Amino acid sequence: MVTTLLVAVVVLALLFDYTNGFHDAANSIATIVSTKVLTPFQAVLLAAVFNFAAYFFIKDHKVANTVAKTVQEEFITLHVVLAGLIAAISWNLITWWFGIPSSSSHTLIGGFAGAGITNALFLGKHGMSAVNSYYVIKIIAYIVLAPFIGLIIAYIVTIIILHICKKAKPATAERWFKRLQLLSAAALSFAHGTNDAQKVMGILYVSLVAAKIIHSGAEMPEWIPLACYSAISLGTMSGGWKIVKTMGSKITKITPLEGVAAESAGAITLFITEHFAIPVSTTHTITGSIIGVGLTKRVSAVRWGVTINLVWAWIITIPMSALIAGLTFCLVRHI
Repeated sequence: MVTTLLVAVVVLALLFDYTNGFHDAANSIATIVSTKVLTPFQAVLLAAVFNFAAYFFIKDHKVANTVAKTVQEEFITLHVVLAGLIAAISWNLITWWFGIPSSSSHTLIGGFAGAGITNALFLGKHGMSAVNSYYVIKIIAYIVLAPFIGLIIAYIVTIIILHICKKAKPATAERWFKRLQLLSAAALSFAHGTNDAQKVMGILYVSLVAAKIIHSGAEMPEWIPLACYSAISLGTMSGGWKIVKTMGSKITKITPLEGVAAESAGAITLFITEHFAIPVSTTHTITGSIIGVGLTKRVSAVRWGVTINLVWAWIITIPMSALIAGLTFCLVRHI
């Protein structure tokens, strides 16, 4: 029974990573598609290659460790992980269907926490005792901080670029920024891989601990990062065109110069948060960066109605994922 459950968890975890790839593909390619630097197919190919390239460079897996510690170890079972993954995949598909760029990261964390809380209640314990508040508070704080950091960096980068290029011929500048956007999109895709693939690594690691395949604190088996980076890259290849449309055109109109600024700011923010082991949302980060770029023109350049709708999606993601996971755990806990 344990072996069957573990196989189911591994398959669902990699399926989630796959859905994360096509759900979040828009984050790294929306601006480069909207500026017509690359076709959609070329853009997803670029994003997928650099998503996977992170596998060869990131070996410390600090973000995975943070995700693994979201729920207290005594409340983690394979049923908890299974329910969390089913909830996360369900919410990812719902938001993808409606073209809402919600956070796959927070969907996964909300689902994991919701299933852990429900398990604690069944065990007669206080629900919140299942949650490691230190890590959860830090994750929730960056729902606000990540897009704000991206916004500030994007605003500063755009102002610096505009100052440097104020005497350049518009046609020449645009040609150069179209080339530079290839680099900035690649950097953002690489950063996306480093942060997002690690979240599923953390889930798979605690699954092996719960199944008593490895002990807590053991080194992560090498197949886990290889499988996770492969799954997210394949998912990216599948695209996510409804979300590309929202990110690339509905928030603010983007030029190649602004695309470089937004993608660079998003990549810098993700590299910083990965360094400090914080599992942030790539969606939130690049949205903040795009808004920061729009603000350099004027406040009205940002379509605030669309932005407010996105913020509401971010706010409800964790509680909705937790609720779905709790209900799912009630159904699967005796399997």
